[in-house]
Amino acid sequence: MRAIRKTGNGTYALQQAHESPPATGQDAETRWRSFRRHKPALMEQLLREQYGLCAYSEIQAEPEGFGYHIEHLRPKSQFPAETFLYGNLVASALADSDLKALPAAEVFGGHAKRSTYDSTLFVSCLDPNCPRLFAYLSDGRVEPALGLDSADRDRALYTRDLLNLNCPFLVNRRRRWWDELDKLLQQHIDEDQSVYHLAAVDLLPTNRRLSPFFTATRQFFGRVADQVLRDEAPELL
Repeated sequence: MRAIRKTGNGTYALQQAHESPPATGQDAETRWRSFRRHKPALMEQLLREQYGLCAYSEIQAEPEGFGYHIEHLRPKSQFPAETFLYGNLVASALADSDLKALPAAEVFGGHAKRSTYDSTLFVSCLDPNCPRLFAYLSDGRVEPALGLDSADRDRALYTRDLLNLNCPFLVNRRRRWWDELDKLLQQHIDEDQSVYHLAAVDLLPTNRRLSPFFTATRQFFGRVADQVLRDEAPELL
């Protein structure tokens, strides 16, 4: 999970709506539905802020044939006053229409939140420390990072499972991504080419879009990745 830095207060329409926030979950649901015509502009702003990646899974949704939805980090049913708070909103795969084509076991991200949200356990993608809580393995799974204390391990497990980040689709895509990186790395080592430049290809944004699985890629390249980011994109650290 990549840490997202919020910039600004969102679109004008969102700011206007937040001036008189909903008081109940039912009111939040009704008013959010009526906000429909303003959502495309808000989504564009969120995706630009997130460099085109899903806030939770770090996939690029469009190449996979999916869309996005605007996700409330703290559910509007439990926190209605934050329905139109820009600091509570991110872009998450999948679009509502994608749910019809996916079995329940494959639904991930914000739409996978089915149990009661626990703010004391949930790891927010707005937390600058969130990347250190998760380890991306070569077999495609995401697990709590080594060395965590019991509280942080519980938070990582809760968040991973709440968002279904180890669903078969994501595990398969991450494994394929890791295998491709490993193949390219071996080629570069065998041919005495620059690993620094190889890492930069998938770590640095192009037209303000990142390659998928940014955090997994950063972990794969380790200190080389950190050097690339320090040198050329410190805003992504």
